[in-house]
Amino acid sequence: MEFRRINGLPPYVFTIIDSLKVEARRAGEDVIDLGFGNPDLPSPAAAVDKLIEAAQNPRNHRYSSSRGIPKLRAAAADLYQRRFGVELDPETEVINTIGAKEGFSHLMWVLLEPGDSVLVPSPSYPIHLFAPLFAGANVREMPLTSNQEDFFDTLRIRFEYSWPRPRVIVLSFPHNPTTACVDLDFMQKVVDFARERDVIVVHDFAYADLGYEGYAPCSILEAEGAKEVAVEFYSMTKSFSMAGWRVAFMVGNAETVAALAKLKSYLDYGSFQPVQIAATVTMNEAADFPSEARQIYESRRNTLCDGLARIGWEVEPPKGTMFAWAPIPEPYRCMGSVDFASMLVTEANVALSPGVGFGPGGEGNVRFALIENEQRINQAIRQLRSALTELG
Repeated sequence: MEFRRINGLPPYVFTIIDSLKVEARRAGEDVIDLGFGNPDLPSPAAAVDKLIEAAQNPRNHRYSSSRGIPKLRAAAADLYQRRFGVELDPETEVINTIGAKEGFSHLMWVLLEPGDSVLVPSPSYPIHLFAPLFAGANVREMPLTSNQEDFFDTLRIRFEYSWPRPRVIVLSFPHNPTTACVDLDFMQKVVDFARERDVIVVHDFAYADLGYEGYAPCSILEAEGAKEVAVEFYSMTKSFSMAGWRVAFMVGNAETVAALAKLKSYLDYGSFQPVQIAATVTMNEAADFPSEARQIYESRRNTLCDGLARIGWEVEPPKGTMFAWAPIPEPYRCMGSVDFASMLVTEANVALSPGVGFGPGGEGNVRFALIENEQRINQAIRQLRSALTELG
């Protein structure tokens, strides 16, 4: 049987590392997994307690609303007002999605047709590349640089020289996997550019609350005129450590929100209502949780980067996200990221993500996820030191 929509997908390189990790653990090895960005912090007690209470009420067992219950959307709007100073109408400018990946993927179906084109940073979180491809669109990659002025110039040039002209620009800052960060001036330039050219900007704001050393990530909706051309995905996955709950929101341009709501009305009945109720209470009553999580991730970041520096692997400490993006050390660079990461699993019992898994632009790098405590991170450093003998 031919599965034409997925036959063109490349092998998911992360499964190579995962298979080696599973094999090593079956053999009794203690593999320290710093690859998959799966938050290890427990969800807020307020979320768990409210979920139990709401699940015990049979009235909450029926179908819900694909847009999200009204109080949930109101809580998201209140969060944006508190956190970013952005006013949102819960009825027209907020929609609940079953995680950001679901919302983003379905939004691409709404915005793009076969033959359309979209601008996406390179390297990129995989769904940012493949969701437009699932919609039949052509992906035009924009090499991401650490200098935001240079990246904006790249964006502008790639847009002007693409044909057909892109209908959508995809952004995500702080950026996964590179950890690149931007300021509000950059967001304003993008919004002004999009307004002049009648293009939609989709900003995946997964790491909205994970900024370090005084850096506070900005919402694209803080830019003047952003609601005319931009939508943004805010997720409770990292900010509130609620990965498995699958609670996210798309906010911003009312016309785009309505379009996604129309599609979702055909596809789902929303997430389990007790989950929505628990998420509502969490945003309202556990508002300090993102700050507490940020402090934990920042401490882990310091432990990791300081430890890598001690063994001769210089990695720039990230200003945001829950990752560190590390160039492969020169003596091992010829191996490529998949073979290098594979070697670290077998020789060091440390699992990392190969950079090429985020697109060709990620080759030559690996990604560390800050998903282990500091003791385990220090243990990983010791094991890496033993395996990477050519670092001296």
